[in-house]
Amino acid sequence: MTKLTHRLASSLETLARALRRYGRDEGKVLVLGGVRSGKSRHAERLVARHPRLVYVAPGLPAGDDDPEWAARVAAHQARRPSHWKTVETTDLAGTLRKATEPLLIDCLGTWLSRVLDDVGAWRQKPGWEHRLDDRLEDFLAAWAAARVPVVAVSNEVGSGVVPATSSGRLFRDVLGALNNRVSADADRVVLVVAGRALDL
Repeated sequence: MTKLTHRLASSLETLARALRRYGRDEGKVLVLGGVRSGKSRHAERLVARHPRLVYVAPGLPAGDDDPEWAARVAAHQARRPSHWKTVETTDLAGTLRKATEPLLIDCLGTWLSRVLDDVGAWRQKPGWEHRLDDRLEDFLAAWAAARVPVVAVSNEVGSGVVPATSSGRLFRDVLGALNNRVSADADRVVLVVAGRALDL
């Protein structure tokens, strides 16, 4: 192969990769990463081309009792373009089913934390496992049926030490299982480490 044909082949492959990636970004994308990995910024870049977008924030709203969390929320809010619409809700299934515009969900980890609280998992209320299963299956069914481009951000957990508390282990286990299910029905899955994205 000559140098010219080698460069041409390389260029065509680069173009093909870009086209494949563009097509997959139009579907469902799961962006995974650890804390401060850059996963949210990467997800925001993926959806930046959409002229209209709904940003879904399912985590705890900022409050005066937790200034560190309030600062994180404020930083996220400050970098969102003004044309994005923000919806704060834990009803991800309903939001997905009603969506008519692209969605960015950030993130499944904070959503799951609230769901575990809602169903009584932390207090071990009778029947919490069934209520949790119902909530997760409802979300997964809506995710599978989504008809708009969706980027969901989630925490990649379990790569470090085993959590010292039973609640920490529960969160890790359920989120890992949830990420597996969401990934199985995603068009593209990206792992972000130290600000760099790796297609899985």
